[in-house]
Amino acid sequence: MKQVMDSIKDIVETTSDNHCQHQAAIDGLRQSLQSALIGKNDIVEMVLACLLARGHLLFDDLPGLGKTTLAKAVAQAVGGHFARIQCTPDLLPTDITGFNMFDQKTREFEFRRGPVFSDVLLADEINRATPRTQSALFEAMAERQVTLDGRTHPLSQTFFVIATQNPVESHGAYPLPEAQLDRFAMKLRIGYPDRRSELEMLAANIGVTDRVRHDAKPVIAPAELCQLQEHVAKVVLTEKVLEYLVDLGRATREHKEITLGLSPRGLITWQRLAQARAHLRGRDFVTPDDIQDVAIPVLEVRLSGDFETTPRIVEEILTAVPVPVF
Repeated sequence: MKQVMDSIKDIVETTSDNHCQHQAAIDGLRQSLQSALIGKNDIVEMVLACLLARGHLLFDDLPGLGKTTLAKAVAQAVGGHFARIQCTPDLLPTDITGFNMFDQKTREFEFRRGPVFSDVLLADEINRATPRTQSALFEAMAERQVTLDGRTHPLSQTFFVIATQNPVESHGAYPLPEAQLDRFAMKLRIGYPDRRSELEMLAANIGVTDRVRHDAKPVIAPAELCQLQEHVAKVVLTEKVLEYLVDLGRATREHKEITLGLSPRGLITWQRLAQARAHLRGRDFVTPDDIQDVAIPVLEVRLSGDFETTPRIVEEILTAVPVPVF
């Protein structure tokens, strides 16, 4: 135990300077998003963790709860380009990725970029697009690039997808396949705000035509965000914590109510989000608490089963797997 604590102490001492360097940017991002989504600080923390872990986010919630406002606030805070796709059954893959157009003057094909070439992309009601169109996001989300007619076009290094789907309406919808869901780092529900937050929200909107101010300055530059994401990827997991995470992943594959357990890619995503969660808490090492905190949003987007029963199953797994003691 003493040896483990000594190693953690060394980690903190050698990396504390780097952490303090980025803390001001994190605090600015947190404050900016909290002002855009009033009364949902827990959701803001998860969104920040997803952003720092270089993941993508799926909101499974009702309309009008602030998903678009939050997406715009993220793009504005990182000083990046925001694009929105309103998914419908007649949406084509080229409406997302772009297309080649023949230029009569130059007698050459010119590539016209689609909305996927942005820093923050909102795919609204993604389950209303056809499977063919949904698959157009596969390569972009996994590899941050688009291949069209044999040519590969790189996307922004901070490319961040926020997709939404309505859990109530199913008519004319195409449920996302498992392969598509696995591209998302987590699934969240914003839910209705409490009474006090709604009062604050109404007061803040008096005389305001747009919830996100266009004259607001970016909190962090895209290049600085890349550095921050690289720093988060270096947050340390001790051997005991790694073993705990692997045991949790294997437990999902053995649970009797789970048809498809967590994949190795999902396990890596879980690790990255735990690293981001630890960093947001001011640490450069991951504890079991960090892993547990992001367990439900990470597993809800991956485990096949009913949305309402997944939290119970996750709690059963977290209870059954022994937590390492330091």
